Amino acid sequence: MAAATLAVSLLMSGLTFWAVNSIQQDAQLSDTRFGRDLGLLLSSNVAPLIAEDNLTDVARFSSRFYQSTSSIRYLIYADQEGKIFFGIPYSAAEVQNSLTIERRIQLPDTDIEHTNLPLVRQHPSPNGEVTDVFVPLRHNNKYLGILAIGINPNPTVVNSSNLTRDVTIAVFVAIWAMVILGAVFNALTITRPIKELLVGVKNIATGNFKQRINLPLGGELGELIFSFNEMAERLERYEEQNIEELRAEKAKLETLVSTIVDGAILLDTNLQLLLVNPRARRMFGWEGKDVISENVLDLLPSELTRELSVPLRQIAQEEQESEEIDNKSLDLCETDSGVSPAEFCITLTQPTQRIVRILLTQVFDQPKETLKGIAMTVQDITREVELNAAKSQFISNVSHELRTPLFNIKSFIETLSEFGEDLTEKERREFLETANHETDRLTRLVNDVLDLSRLESSKIYHFHGVDLPQLVEQILRSYQLNAKDKGLELGQELEDNLPLVLGHYDLLLQVLTNLVGNALKFTVSGGRIVIRAYRLKYNPAIPCNKPLVRIEISDTGIGIDPEDQEAIFDRFFRVENRVHTLEGTGLGLSIVKNIMEKHNSRIHLISEVGVGTTFWFDLAVYQENCSSQESVKELKDLPPQVTINPSSLLS
Repeated sequence: MAAATLAVSLLMSGLTFWAVNSIQQDAQLSDTRFGRDLGLLLSSNVAPLIAEDNLTDVARFSSRFYQSTSSIRYLIYADQEGKIFFGIPYSAAEVQNSLTIERRIQLPDTDIEHTNLPLVRQHPSPNGEVTDVFVPLRHNNKYLGILAIGINPNPTVVNSSNLTRDVTIAVFVAIWAMVILGAVFNALTITRPIKELLVGVKNIATGNFKQRINLPLGGELGELIFSFNEMAERLERYEEQNIEELRAEKAKLETLVSTIVDGAILLDTNLQLLLVNPRARRMFGWEGKDVISENVLDLLPSELTRELSVPLRQIAQEEQESEEIDNKSLDLCETDSGVSPAEFCITLTQPTQRIVRILLTQVFDQPKETLKGIAMTVQDITREVELNAAKSQFISNVSHELRTPLFNIKSFIETLSEFGEDLTEKERREFLETANHETDRLTRLVNDVLDLSRLESSKIYHFHGVDLPQLVEQILRSYQLNAKDKGLELGQELEDNLPLVLGHYDLLLQVLTNLVGNALKFTVSGGRIVIRAYRLKYNPAIPCNKPLVRIEISDTGIGIDPEDQEAIFDRFFRVENRVHTLEGTGLGLSIVKNIMEKHNSRIHLISEVGVGTTFWFDLAVYQENCSSQESVKELKDLPPQVTINPSSLLS
């Protein structure tokens, strides 16, 4: 390294001095050319004046030249013998007054009298090399003397050269001083950093990534120390990054688990709680309790503890895989998904009555070799079980309702086919009428099921203004003959000038058809059925500031027991099963309820056994500048205004 430093420093110093000398030579050449050109120009102008001995003009002309540039050091005029008769910045008179000797100029050795070219030479001065230019003075081929001009060296070049030379020498000396001192310093301090590095490597090996070496050293050892510190810093950052990533993943997991609609519980192999989402806390009444690190069997309701104790311990002890869990006490759920051996359906009584599905899943490490815990998923399937039960009941009821008319139709047709010739004309007609009647019953059932399915779908109905008197008139025309046949009075009580109501004409027609049909069916001869419609007083809770119109269908029929009134609107529920044997599908009032929900209203009833029954509902008044949704969206949430007394019908 020392040899390389010496070679490089000598090379750079040599190049520097060579460059300085080249610059100085170029400067001298420039000064020579300038002096020659200036001397020839000046001699050609002053030679005639000197020939005429007009030294005043010579002095004036020379002074202008001298003052016009700082590059001229002096101007000296001498005669043929070299005696100075005028000069700038001094004159012959000043010389003679200040000195007792006579000044003469030292002419070049060359015979300047017989040459026409200027002669050049340099002489040193404190400010650098001065270029002397000697120009012969001739006029009309007569030699008059000599003109000597001194050209100052370029001060910028001189200063730059001197500075460059000094800096080069200083840098050369400084480099070698630093090399020597560095070598001594490294030789004296090499042992300490090696010991520090050894201690640092041992600390890093033990996991102490905060280890640093603070030694102000350079060179390879300094790079080694810097690399060591950088390595330790990166290892520390990696450790912090890994910790942050683990924390972030944990936060993501907790956020994800907290948003799950099902209850989620994570257990370790000791059945202690590691994680519980808010849904599970609400389901088991753990809000506000610190249940983490508690044994789950001590916290679960007694029904779950009894069912899950053995399976949880089997999974935690890794005695067998989850699909081999003992399921002798498994309570199968009535759901579409079925139940796997690791899935339990249990009815809870605490903290609230509900049916839950418990799924147990083993949690393994990444290689799937070691069991790390158990994940419990708790699903509230109460609504699902109820819907499945309702679906099963619906299918059962439909099957039963379809089977009865089909069986009757088949029986009478088979009888006609096999024994038709043995039957009288009256019997054959009765059989055909019965088959036709059962066919109509079957048609009504299918139509009611289709209507109910269509109403319970997401189909959107568009509401318009409906004329209630026209609607009621159509119902009266349809059922007037039926009422007369049964000896019933069918009438209407409509308020004068009723406004249009917002609704769907066909759906409202179906509502009145079902309600009036039921009234005719359950009212004995001599009874009375009335359709009423009147405006209610303004209710500020109604949007768009619209009043309501109430429609009532009242009869003096057999009435409905209070215990049946809650279930009267359920599908396939028939009061006649308890009080009489009249036929019906049991879907009419369910269809009415769904139509009213489509109108965002509710169907109400008030009934008294042996007195009569009144069904009633409210509809919003139609107005063109108010949207249908705004008009009816709050009707079903309004409290009913009961103003009906069935006993008043008797009067």
